[in-house]
Amino acid sequence: MGLQEELTETTMQSTQVLKEALPYIQKFHGQTFVIKISGSLAEESQKLQNLAEEIALLHYVGIRVLVVHGGGPQATKLQKALGVSPTIVEGRRVTDAMTLDVAKMVFAGKINVEILSHLRRAGVRAVGLSGVDGNIINAHRRPPQKVKESNTDEVREVDFGFVGDIKNIDPSLPQVLLNNGYIPVISPLGADQEGGVYNINADTVATELAISLEAMKLLLLADVEGVYIEEEGKRRFLSRLSAKEASELIGSGKITGGMIPKIQNALQAVERGVGRVQILSGQIEGTLLNELFTRKGCGTMIEKSQTS
Repeated sequence: MGLQEELTETTMQSTQVLKEALPYIQKFHGQTFVIKISGSLAEESQKLQNLAEEIALLHYVGIRVLVVHGGGPQATKLQKALGVSPTIVEGRRVTDAMTLDVAKMVFAGKINVEILSHLRRAGVRAVGLSGVDGNIINAHRRPPQKVKESNTDEVREVDFGFVGDIKNIDPSLPQVLLNNGYIPVISPLGADQEGGVYNINADTVATELAISLEAMKLLLLADVEGVYIEEEGKRRFLSRLSAKEASELIGSGKITGGMIPKIQNALQAVERGVGRVQILSGQIEGTLLNELFTRKGCGTMIEKSQTS
């Protein structure tokens, strides 16, 4: 194939990609998307820059984007550097006073600023916040919980310390920023009426913000491509689920481990007004754009009831 033929083929492929994306761009223009970035995705600068560029593209085609981030791996790393051993019970972090200080430094400091830096490099205006700013997240301390140990089946009561549950969300400040062309970047901290600060699960924060902002989409970016189940000894990928199907898969034990709380948050979101929830990998460049702007997609989409 000669140079001219190669250029012609490349042009045709690029044109086809843009044509396929056009109806999605038209549909999404002016809508609100909430994107949750896991802490592990924020650990590698190049991956975070790739993701920032994809978020910038969403912004420039007229999508109102709000970002929520986690930071578990970074918090654990800093705790160990300070000589403090993190306490994790069945995948959930116990937050004592020292751990809360670490969460404040890592979530509202290091990770938030790094995301802002990459978004700035991608050419968009972003504002870093925690849920404490502007009373965005009104929270209360989680009461002691009964936890079943997976190894022993022993049930014991655990006080998770300064871990919070969300009472309500005030979306006023994020709305002001979105209305004025900014991307809010929110860390998962909240506070009560007395000013007590709490560490809150980032997926839950993203879910509640998506609900309060009446978002069209909630995108949970993680380290996995989406939802897999085991059937007859084979691992099967699920690209689309209704809320009913997702609930049944949890009940039957086909969805297990850390995917359960993600699905539960997704179910909360679609039952309370969010259009669709998508669970997808943030580890591979282009995943976000492929999921949103191609017919095939590449993650798992969860909706209240399946549409054609």
